[in-house]
Amino acid sequence: MSKKNKAAPFIEAAIVFVLSFFIAFSDIFHSFDCLLRDKLYQQPRGINNSIKIIAVDDDTLRELGPFGTWSRGVYADVINKLGDYPAVIAMDIMIFGDMDSEGDMALHDACKNSGRVVSGSYINYSAAYKTDENGDPYIDYHNVASIDQPIIADCAVTGFVNAVPDDDGIVRTAYISEDFEGTEHRSLAAQTYSLYCQRMGLAENIPALDSRGRMQINYAGRPYDYEHISLCRVLDGSVDPRIFTDCIVIVGAYASGLQDQFSVPNSADQMFGAEIHANIVQGLIDGKYPVYANRVFSSLAAAAIACLIYILSRRAKFRFSTPASIAVIIGCFGGGIAAYGAGVTVPVLYAPLCALVSFLVNLGRKYAEEAAEKRKITDAFKKYVAPQVVEEIAKKGGYQIRLGGENRNIAVLFVDIRGFTPMSESLEPEQVVDILNSYLNLTTNAIFKNGGTLDKFIGDATMAVFNAPFDLDDYIYRAVRTAWDIVSGGNAIESKFLEKYGKSVSFGVGVNCGPAVVGNIGCDFRMDYTAIGDTVNTAARLEANAKRGQVLISEYVYEQVKDRVSVEPIGEIPLKGKSKGVFVYSLTALKEEAENDIAKEPVQ
Repeated sequence: MSKKNKAAPFIEAAIVFVLSFFIAFSDIFHSFDCLLRDKLYQQPRGINNSIKIIAVDDDTLRELGPFGTWSRGVYADVINKLGDYPAVIAMDIMIFGDMDSEGDMALHDACKNSGRVVSGSYINYSAAYKTDENGDPYIDYHNVASIDQPIIADCAVTGFVNAVPDDDGIVRTAYISEDFEGTEHRSLAAQTYSLYCQRMGLAENIPALDSRGRMQINYAGRPYDYEHISLCRVLDGSVDPRIFTDCIVIVGAYASGLQDQFSVPNSADQMFGAEIHANIVQGLIDGKYPVYANRVFSSLAAAAIACLIYILSRRAKFRFSTPASIAVIIGCFGGGIAAYGAGVTVPVLYAPLCALVSFLVNLGRKYAEEAAEKRKITDAFKKYVAPQVVEEIAKKGGYQIRLGGENRNIAVLFVDIRGFTPMSESLEPEQVVDILNSYLNLTTNAIFKNGGTLDKFIGDATMAVFNAPFDLDDYIYRAVRTAWDIVSGGNAIESKFLEKYGKSVSFGVGVNCGPAVVGNIGCDFRMDYTAIGDTVNTAARLEANAKRGQVLISEYVYEQVKDRVSVEPIGEIPLKGKSKGVFVYSLTALKEEAENDIAKEPVQ
């Protein structure tokens, strides 16, 4: 193998590595990767029963009327009904404007007396041009322009309630805090968690954030998983407030008409905003807030895996590389799930995708190589066997070229140009080649027409076998028919060369049948497909004894085709190398019926 060929696999592997790294690092399939991570990572782990939702649901709307017509005294009544039992009461309700009614004052007093209320504020964002930790530019649509504060901001803790959907509309992350005019403003969930820790005497977990200040939400439950109690049931006293002891209570919309629902990664159903806050709070309590893996490291890992699969599938046999590649790809998914469980979010698409493409590239390469080798073998066979037979073999398969032979019953034909040697001495080389090629073309076409295998050219002679390397119907008669076609065709072109060069040549043909050893004879790097044995030798001796334009067939051949040919008995003649002579017949014609039968038969 040349140095270039030896280096090719390493160059290709390096290209695979670079391309895979570029694809993973550029994150060009970000949306698909997010959806795949949703399926693999966002599996419910069980909700915290200390987080409960008081739902502004359809029952409440039926009893209290349209949401926008309520007195804010309703919320004051809820806070008062809950009393000191909850640890925190989070109001995921927009309570804006000025206090101008008795209900507003009642709410203010209720919050002041409770000392455990977190009320929702709302951030108004504007777009700003920024760069992330990798230096990539992006438009930040969460640049704080202003903050709307609730009317109870002076008597309750406030936190913004904004949801942060990704580009595909799915809420996967949450802003925990925002800076505005030099002051830190925290989210409703973060403020709720912080107040809960203070009330319960717990140390706060510090969530891991990405470069844009977002926390990944590790959803503990799906929509409707958290315990939710209708607000109207709390108001009418049918719910014992003691069930909220030391709990985090989130008051929020729970009716579709209130338009506070969002798409989430762990369900096809939308989730209410109060439930999203509940999942964020539980993530903070449980310490479940995965961080994104370093993009460079994860991209290097994806590239290394793709490179490994490429080398493996290029060098190993597919019965080994295929299951190994499948195992590696499955392992990528399993590794991603394990990493997520350990708190690291790893892109899950790129390593399996690049590995799969690497495998398919080599699969295609080997398929192309095998197809090319098949074409090469097919083209080679067409020089020996009738093309239509070769095409049938190519379709069905079942024949392999290998060193060695097999015993088969065959018919053997030898044909030789009579008078060729003296003729070649009196003609120019170009003229000799012209005549030789014309006659060899005739013999080859006749052999292929009748489904035979061209064994070899021996100077001005031709050897053909029938019924090898594959079975051929009526092969003995086909060999006889080939001999007759050759002699008949030779007579037709004899006059052409007599007129052109003043020389006339014709054929002598011998046909025999019987057992022989057929196969590839030679060595691993140079072999010849041929037949050997007494049957072959006898056919060659018959051809040597044939006169100009004569076809000699052995008695064995005659017994198989005697009903379909006309012959003249020659008698027993001695053959060189044989102690006993062979009875020989000279073929004079093919019977018309036999000719028609063979013409109708397709070549097998």
